[in-house]
Order: sequence, then C-alpha cells, then structure tokens
Amino acid sequence: MSFAVIQMVSQSDVLANLAQARRLLEQAAASGARLAVLPENFAAMGRRDVADIGRAEAQGEGPILPWLKLAARDLKLWIVAGTLPLPPTDRPQGKVTACSLLVDEHGEQVARYDKLHLFDVDVADSRGRYRESDDYAHGQNVVVADTPVGRVGLSVCYDLRFPELYTALREAGAELITAPSAFTAVTGAAHWDILIRARAIETQCYVLAAAQGGMHPGPRETYGHAAIIDPWGRVLAEQAQGESVLLAERDSDEQASIRARMPVSNHRRFFSQDAVRPVHTSE
Repeated sequence: MSFAVIQMVSQSDVLANLAQARRLLEQAAASGARLAVLPENFAAMGRRDVADIGRAEAQGEGPILPWLKLAARDLKLWIVAGTLPLPPTDRPQGKVTACSLLVDEHGEQVARYDKLHLFDVDVADSRGRYRESDDYAHGQNVVVADTPVGRVGLSVCYDLRFPELYTALREAGAELITAPSAFTAVTGAAHWDILIRARAIETQCYVLAAAQGGMHPGPRETYGHAAIIDPWGRVLAEQAQGESVLLAERDSDEQASIRARMPVSNHRRFFSQDAVRPVHTSE
C-alpha cells in the first residue's frame, strides 16, 4: 500500500491554500497513494485569527472541514490533515488546539489528535520569538488509528523533540507515525533530519514527515525537507524546498523482520515516568 507526504508553502489565504492542497492530493491519488499527509498549518500560515477560524469550522461555517471531507471522498483517499485550529470538544469556548485530523476515504473523521507540545521558544531568525501557547491550548491524548496502510500514530512538529510520546505510540501499536511540521529554517537546519530519523529508528516505524518549505507571512521561513523515513532510519524520499508530493510503500515483511531481529520494545527497561527510580551513587 502506497502513502504520500506533501510539502507546501502555505500563505495566509485559506481558499488559495486549499486549492493548492487539492491539486497536490490529486497528484498523490493519481500516483496510487491510499493515504496522504498534509503539513502543519496547511490551510493558513501567519494568521492571528486562529480562534475565529477554529470556531467557524466547529460551527459548520468555515471552508476547511467541508473541503477536507469532499477531497477524501472524491479522491478515495485517507488524509491526515496536517493541522488546523479547532476548539477542544469539551471546551468549545476556550482556546483552540492545533488539531491533526485523520479522515477516511468516505470523508468520515476517524481520529483527532490535538498537539501535545507547543512551540514556545526563542529562535535566532528574523522573527525571533514563537509562543504557540498564546493562541493554542495543549492537547491531552496519545492517538493511534488503523488505516489501509497500517496502524498510524499521530504527532505534530515540535512533538518530535519528546521521544516519550513516540515510545507511547509504538507501545500502542503504531507501525507508521505522521509528523506534519513547519520547522523554522534555523531549527530545521540544525535538528530536523536527526529528529525524524531518530524517531523512526527508536520506534521501528515509518515516519511520514510532511513539511512547510519556503517563505510565509510573518515574516517566517520554514525549513522544508519533507521526508519519508523507513523503520531502519533510511530516507526513502525527500524534498528540500517548494511544493512536492513524495511517495513510498510500506514493506510490512521487512518491518516485521527489523522488529524481530532487534526487539527493542521487549528490551525496554523504563515504560513510564512512574517506573523511573533515581539511582544514587557514592564515591
């Protein structure tokens, strides 16, 4: 079963971004993909009105969710919709979350993952300061779901720096992990390749790292380098900058062989934070 990873250079115009995404999804479907992953903020970049966008979508008054469901049905394609702002289901009037939706080929929502780790950092670029928590609430749950290409674990961008999430996804049965992202040019050049390959190696999962790659409003420059990594850490496909559709197939037999020959999941000594006990040494 083939899957696709999409790279975009999204701007602030939601409708223009959706048109671009549709064209790239059509390319993925025409190439035989059963599942496609869009990047973080695929529908809008550089917008300050994310709460308004999210509430409109939740109330059935926005363009993104109807577009997403129609694209999945038309193209007979499972879609991981990067991220879009949506209010938490239990707090409709609170801050929105950076939400990654999994939609099946019938346009039905199969899973929702709200980004756990928010990008509150200082970066040596033209923008300098990023505070996602000003606009977004933290997610609460680890999410996996069955798809035609295998059991998929959902993550987003800054999550990549927190390996305990990926251990939890593997323990929950993930065979592929999606990581729609919008890494800055500075942090991406330093850490992107290392992080996506490390997450694949330690979980023995395919990592489907969709990305933003170019210049956006703000001003903001994203690193790009969307990639597909196999369970041995090999880069199967990669695109430096600009829009693209990357394709690969999951080799389930090879993945099973890697896991059998190096059963790291069975060798793990620490299974949760509660299981970690301090070790005291003396001279």
